[in-house]
Amino acid sequence: MEITSPTTGDFVAGISVALLALPQGLAYAELAGVPAQYGLYAAALPCLLAALFASSPYLQTGPVAVTALLTFGALQGVAEPQTSEYVELAALLALFVGIIRLAFGILRLGKIANLLSDYLILGFTSGAAILIVFSQLPKALGVETSNGGVIRSGFNALIHPAQWHGLAILFSIGTILFMFGGRRVHRLFPGVLVAVVAGILISWGINYSGSVVGELEGGFITFDFAFEWSSTSQLIFPAFVIAVVGFAEPASIARTFEPEGKASWNSDREMISQGVANMASAISQAFPVGGSFGRSALNHFAGATTTWSGAITGASVLLALPFTFLLESLPSSILGATVIGAVVRLIRPKDFYNLLQNSYGDAAVGFGTLIATLVTAPRIERGILIGLFFSLLNSYSQRANASH
Repeated sequence: MEITSPTTGDFVAGISVALLALPQGLAYAELAGVPAQYGLYAAALPCLLAALFASSPYLQTGPVAVTALLTFGALQGVAEPQTSEYVELAALLALFVGIIRLAFGILRLGKIANLLSDYLILGFTSGAAILIVFSQLPKALGVETSNGGVIRSGFNALIHPAQWHGLAILFSIGTILFMFGGRRVHRLFPGVLVAVVAGILISWGINYSGSVVGELEGGFITFDFAFEWSSTSQLIFPAFVIAVVGFAEPASIARTFEPEGKASWNSDREMISQGVANMASAISQAFPVGGSFGRSALNHFAGATTTWSGAITGASVLLALPFTFLLESLPSSILGATVIGAVVRLIRPKDFYNLLQNSYGDAAVGFGTLIATLVTAPRIERGILIGLFFSLLNSYSQRANASH
């Protein structure tokens, strides 16, 4: 593997992505069911070490929405979210995901993710994105909800405007406007960063009464190599699902940007890099991680030319950890809006329409997986299994039709 030196573009891109990774890490940690600071741990060392093995110069690794939701689905029935036991199980789950991906990469099985058809992934990611949006609606609207299921909690928050918190909604609207409107100003406009800084300053200035991030443990990561091995049997299957399904996103990112890279994308190397990243997340006491479309796109547009940009991002987050107390006054609605803005693009009705136009069988797989993902929430890995069953039926049907 050729060793290159970081360029000016790598430094600019790496630091730019780190500024986005900080608030996203907080948001995705809560989505995964762990205290917010663990999202910062998941954005630090995993990103740094993944860059040492990655083949794509643009791929940015760390906490991502779909993997966070898969983590919550795997653990919410095993331990109470936000507890120390839950955190330990999340770290163990990350370790298993890392070992599985590392083994796939070493055995040159990186293409195993191709077993999942594009229309199955479309159905699953769209379903997961809908669930994520509903899970964040109470936070974005400033509503306190009981744990009555993701869809029900989000829907109840939506239909009870009397419970909405006016300032929380303004924070959410402002965040969305900065995220999407800022791109009209410049493609590198740091919309999330502007929203976060403005939100913290306003929260300080007016002594904001709504929900905020709250206390964050400062200081550097404390490594932990002790895991709750007694829960192994409950986590192996979810870990396998996350290892395979979660790899579809970094694989898609790497393929998307491959024509502009100096090195061709290598699925086995990316599987190894993602395996190392998850093992790093495990010893950081964090949760499973993956490749981020949003941060990878920012990395690309900001001028990254080598995998050094990812290492610089991870190192920047590490250096920022002692100062995370500055984020304690951040309104939670901004985090909710940040997640919604990040995943809403995964809901692609146009692609479903095209499926219907091209193949009723493929459309049935896509829609079937979408519905199965919604119905099985929060155990959405079961939606994947149902989708695979639909795919097998569709393949059998197509072969039978071709033989006649």
